[in-house]
Amino acid sequence: MSNTSDINFKIHLDENKVPEKIDWSASDTGDESSCKAILLALWDENENNTLRIDLWTKEMAIDDMKRFFHQSIVTMADTFERATNEDEMAKEMREFGNTFAEKMGLLTPEN
Repeated sequence: MSNTSDINFKIHLDENKVPEKIDWSASDTGDESSCKAILLALWDENENNTLRIDLWTKEMAIDDMKRFFHQSIVTMADTFERATNEDEMAKEMREFGNTFAEKMGLLTPEN
């Protein structure tokens, strides 16, 4: 017997099909939570291509979106390093993430 877990997203849309609210749940927790944005990437091995779902609510603040992207870049570097052992490239990705954060006003050069 194998273990499985379902992750579900419920996207509430306005009359123009713009996301107003995003709820998500995982079957192994039983909890439902809300979020303001999703960046979901799936690898399609048949097409050798990435499929993406990028959604955000109209309530997502610009400053929060900047932080969301910065944190996504840094966590992608962490995941990339764990998956490939490409330490140097992961380090460069983190450096880019820090440059991004500085240019977006999220970090000062001293941090």
